Amino acid sequence: MEYKDYYKTLGVSRHATQDEIKRAYRKLASKYHPDVSKESNAEQRFKEVGEAYEVLKDSQKRAAYDQLGTGWHAGDEFRPPPGWETHFGGAGAQFDSSDFFESLFGGRHHSTHQSPFQTTEEKQSTKIAISLEEAYQGTTRILQLQVPERDSMGQVRMINRKLNVKIPQGVIQGQKIRLSGQAATGMGRDIYLEIEFQPHRLYRAEKRDIYLTLPITPWEAALGCTSIRRANRFLRYSIRWHLL
Repeated sequence: MEYKDYYKTLGVSRHATQDEIKRAYRKLASKYHPDVSKESNAEQRFKEVGEAYEVLKDSQKRAAYDQLGTGWHAGDEFRPPPGWETHFGGAGAQFDSSDFFESLFGGRHHSTHQSPFQTTEEKQSTKIAISLEEAYQGTTRILQLQVPERDSMGQVRMINRKLNVKIPQGVIQGQKIRLSGQAATGMGRDIYLEIEFQPHRLYRAEKRDIYLTLPITPWEAALGCTSIRRANRFLRYSIRWHLL
């Protein structure tokens, strides 16, 4: 098993303050977030950064990690001292921890809590349903959300949040809107809203194209017609006589 230099992973010195560690983590997590980064190894780097931060943000885990000494280098073959995992076990890591992390802190106790939010350290997301008219014009919504918050003891609880959200013009199905800095305490920085379209009586959307299901009379289908319909603007269309 290879030793992991968590300080090197975050790009900070062993004497870095907690604020410096937090800033470094947020910068790297934003850079390598799978929803943002185009780099092929972004997901792996994101996990490594999260694992390093999980240890260094906690004074007890950091102190235990520092007891390994400065003689180790990333990639060196490593075995923890006897009894180490028993003494420092039960870390409760909520990410895909490595064998190295688990050997040090017993990080096998992954969270199984489910909520309307899908969460990582830097991301919380939920869905919002809007009409096609709202997507076309843009709209503002006041959302009442239950979001997870991590307290000073590291426990996660659900709290109510009220957010005033602006939906811009021209959003499409599946698009994600980032609400920067709106996540709850200890659960990352941002909330993402995924756009869903409500069913419409006449229209359906496919990416940026709108398809119209047009009700017409039998004689219009038989004889053909030209009509104008207003949908926030005038649209002209022709019905050919040989439609039937």
